Amino acid sequence: MSLTGKDLRGITVATVLPFDSEGAIDWDGYAAVLEHCARPETTDCVFVNGHAGEATALTPHERTEVIRFTRDHIGAGRPLLAGVVPTGLPDATTQAEAAREAGADVAVIFPAEALGGGNAATGAPVAMMEKLARTLQMPLSVFQFPIASGFGFSTPVLAEIARIPEVIAVKEGSATLLAYDENRRAIRAAAPDVAILPSNFHWFFAQVALGGDGILSGLASLVPGLLANLWKASEAMDLAAMRAANDRLYPVVRAVYGPAPVIDMHTRMKDGLQMLGIIENADPRLPLLPQSAEIVEGLRRALITAEVL
Repeated sequence: MSLTGKDLRGITVATVLPFDSEGAIDWDGYAAVLEHCARPETTDCVFVNGHAGEATALTPHERTEVIRFTRDHIGAGRPLLAGVVPTGLPDATTQAEAAREAGADVAVIFPAEALGGGNAATGAPVAMMEKLARTLQMPLSVFQFPIASGFGFSTPVLAEIARIPEVIAVKEGSATLLAYDENRRAIRAAAPDVAILPSNFHWFFAQVALGGDGILSGLASLVPGLLANLWKASEAMDLAAMRAANDRLYPVVRAVYGPAPVIDMHTRMKDGLQMLGIIENADPRLPLLPQSAEIVEGLRRALITAEVL
């Protein structure tokens, strides 16, 4: 499938990956997750092997098997994006080639380890993406980290990367609304066909109100319908419907993303899926840990308030 940015409009679910009680991938549970969150009526694209899928806790073979399994499940007609979380350029190339061979349409490139500590704002990310694009000759997406992490690219860097012909999308997670808007405007000016996919959980409403090409989120693993309602209302320019959708989302967003540490957000999503009877076990792989009874109870109340549970 040869994709463009226009093919990535709408809701992209970043899938969570369930494990069994021994820590092995629960393939039956993952199939049930896909049945829940990757339905065409709510979800347009599927993104695997990102933070939500605990990619860094998987072996290379497991990451490949996740892509193959997902492709077989969703069929050939839906865009499949796969995360590439590299230590450097050779690792990025190897991971992306393996993802393409397994059935991924788009390689979503996370910032390499060496780009922290200030290098994310230099020409280094542009040079790396240009080299990857020449080597791979496949659709690429940029995974924009929060600016405060030290791995978030500056606005000029993102605009330069967007000009690379193979780059068709930016997963925009800068984590400030000002940075999102500045990046959105700069990318639009530099490369109008590149899809801008809002992904910051605190700002779903505001991001789509400002403008974007969809929503990319792990939260779509748990409540795909609520995110789809917000997106459809924004497409219709219906402010009242957007506010209503956001009000239903709000308690779930706070229960999932509010407690520290925020990296446990995807475990909380699996807790919710367990409450819904979709998976049997919500435990993540080490070094992540199961959530406290208090946090799980807060999520249960939030899902009831949102009329999901």
